[in-house]
Amino acid sequence: MADPTPPEGRDALGELRARLSALEARETVRAGAGAQVPPSHRRRPVRAFFSALFIVVACVLVPLSALAVWADSEVGDTDRYVATVAPLASDPAVQNAAADRITSVVMQHIDVKSLLDEVAPQDRPLLDQLLGRVSVPLTSGIESLVHSTAERVVRSDAFETLWIDANRRIHDSLDKALTGQGGGAVKLTDDTVAIDLAPVIDRVRQRLVEAGLTIAAKIPEIHTDFTVVRSEKVGKIRTALRLLQLAGLWLPIVTVVLAAAGVLLAVRRRRALVAAALGFAAAALVLGAALTVFRAIYLDALPASVDQQAAGTVYDTLIRFLRGTVRAVFVLGVVVALGTWLSGPGRYARRTRGVWESVLGGAGDAAHRAGMRTGPVGPWLVRHKLLVGWIVVAAAALTLAFWSYPTGWVVLGLALAVVFVLAAVEFLARPD
Repeated sequence: MADPTPPEGRDALGELRARLSALEARETVRAGAGAQVPPSHRRRPVRAFFSALFIVVACVLVPLSALAVWADSEVGDTDRYVATVAPLASDPAVQNAAADRITSVVMQHIDVKSLLDEVAPQDRPLLDQLLGRVSVPLTSGIESLVHSTAERVVRSDAFETLWIDANRRIHDSLDKALTGQGGGAVKLTDDTVAIDLAPVIDRVRQRLVEAGLTIAAKIPEIHTDFTVVRSEKVGKIRTALRLLQLAGLWLPIVTVVLAAAGVLLAVRRRRALVAAALGFAAAALVLGAALTVFRAIYLDALPASVDQQAAGTVYDTLIRFLRGTVRAVFVLGVVVALGTWLSGPGRYARRTRGVWESVLGGAGDAAHRAGMRTGPVGPWLVRHKLLVGWIVVAAAALTLAFWSYPTGWVVLGLALAVVFVLAAVEFLARPD
């Protein structure tokens, strides 16, 4: 019986059968002798492993990098250090604590009997008999005078100027707080970092003499400490901060290089970049939470004699730039992750870009119909829109890289500037 299939149909059917036979033979060889996987496919698991390893290590190093930059800047940058401690001079909690400390020390060097010796001789017997009743209220009155004088001194502009100038002059002694070496007004004992208030006490003594308390002129030079940090673990913290300070800016560079290597090794680089950026943001949040928890632990461990409010203010002031770094890293991670996702091939990313282009393109078309002309700029932007976008992003990245101490607001401002420029490009890009 003749085959009803046309000759061209039989040829196609035969070719299909040949392909199926070849495919079955190939599968048989793979199942029996093992398939020959291309070298690039064999390397994928290794690349994926090292990519994930580098990104995870980089995320772990993010908090340490932030601490290293903070430690290095506080020791190596005088202006940075002065900007850190300057607000303490005008903080009410610190002023009250300093006034209380000054009053306590000055009163230890004022003797009521010496003050009464200045009374006329004919009045001394009577005053000696009344000394037991008079000394207490007299001492209280003198203490009130000393305290009010100390408050006026620590709340004056002169105290703020003295505070800033002194901290600028003795900035090198901050190294003592971190390394235990050097000297100056910042002193480190076994468990305490303190500032010598001798210049302030001398100013209070002069004010007391001017107010009529001449016995204050006999007060000798007094060196007393205002506690900045007190903890039984200052030695361990000092060692850790010293290591971070030595790491300086190298640790952040290593962190970025590891993250970049992880992204380049990844099979899906866009997804790896999003993961690395979100990992950086999460690591910054962990550091921020750790600083908050450590604050509570530190204040709870202080002796009852230490002013809790002043100690909390000092702690917040000393780490305020570190908190700014935490916010900057978090915002940067979120911005990079969002920008990478929006530029990707995902369905929702394409929809978002479509809405962006349709809205701005429609606005540009309406402006064009209304008479706006861009001359040669519009057609040039149409041809080079992608290049302009990359240039804008690169310019923002370089600005951020060379910014001395970027904050979260700086990162957010640069991101909004990039969005604004890209929107303007999309609006102006028009063909002839």
